[in-house]
Amino acid sequence: MLSPHEFATLLLVKDAPNQVDMGREELDALLERQLVQLERLASGDDRWLVTENGDNALRAIKRFS
Repeated sequence: MLSPHEFATLLLVKDAPNQVDMGREELDALLERQLVQLERLASGDDRWLVTENGDNALRAIKRFS
């Protein structure tokens, strides 16, 4: 079960990945659960992406809300 902060962070990664603070503690939990992944861009910057599992989790949560 995701905490409210983890859920909010997952939504933020989905909707505005460039605005995610790379130091957020919730990202570690989401990464551990394989709901997000870190992508290295050609520019050398990192960007968070929602994985297929993360997208499925978001759809399931939205379906029940």
